[in-house]
Amino acid sequence: MAYRPLFSRDVFAELDRLQREMLQSFDISPSIRGLSRGGYPAINVGSTPRSIELYAFAPGVDPASLDVQIEKGVLTVSGERKADSVPEKASRHIDERFAGRFRRVVTLPDDIDPNAVQARYTDGVLHISVARREAAQPRRITIQ
Repeated sequence: MAYRPLFSRDVFAELDRLQREMLQSFDISPSIRGLSRGGYPAINVGSTPRSIELYAFAPGVDPASLDVQIEKGVLTVSGERKADSVPEKASRHIDERFAGRFRRVVTLPDDIDPNAVQARYTDGVLHISVARREAAQPRRITIQ
């Protein structure tokens, strides 16, 4: 007697995909701020002696739909990404591209200047540069 699987391979592929999605949704980064990985848009944050540099990777987002705010040392990037249009008779087999409203929040250090912020959207990347206050800049003290 030949072995026959009880379920088709597509069912197991679907279960595998669901398991990966479940694991990703509970995957919490070890960050002190408790931010979870996998948020949209993906962001990189770095600092220089003169500024905080944030890069948000949001391809396909209309720059007019983006909103950047700083309030009490918290930078908020929010917006909306429209869903791709699919012909009526087409069926989707895989849909991994995010569509809908999003919001990312980043706590900034105390020495930033909220009046010296620049934001630029180029080729799907939102670059936000927040200057540090002059008083916080390192300076050399002459010895007399």
